[in-house]
Amino acid sequence: MHQTAFPAFANYQLGSDTIPYEVIRVVSDKTIEVRRMKAELDPSWKRDFIPGGFCGHTANNDSQKWIVTSDETQPVIRIRKQKSGRWGKNGWFYLSDKPVYFYDFNF
Repeated sequence: MHQTAFPAFANYQLGSDTIPYEVIRVVSDKTIEVRRMKAELDPSWKRDFIPGGFCGHTANNDSQKWIVTSDETQPVIRIRKQKSGRWGKNGWFYLSDKPVYFYDFNF
């Protein structure tokens, strides 16, 4: 079997949020095993919250900073490449060279 080079991360798109997973094992060109990573808000980033409206607004939502690390307590899951070329099943994973965590404070 020809082994295709895979990026080290698979970022899971869940609505407007993104959750980072690390690629643990490449099973085949169409199947990989991934594990969710831990994300902690970087203390250097302060939320610019403006009260009002339904529940307020975070003005600097797009400049968030997170510290993302491996989390060996999380289970390893298997994801597959669909006929459409997308990865996943109940939501989509986007392969990447860096882990991305994004929490939409404005949703």
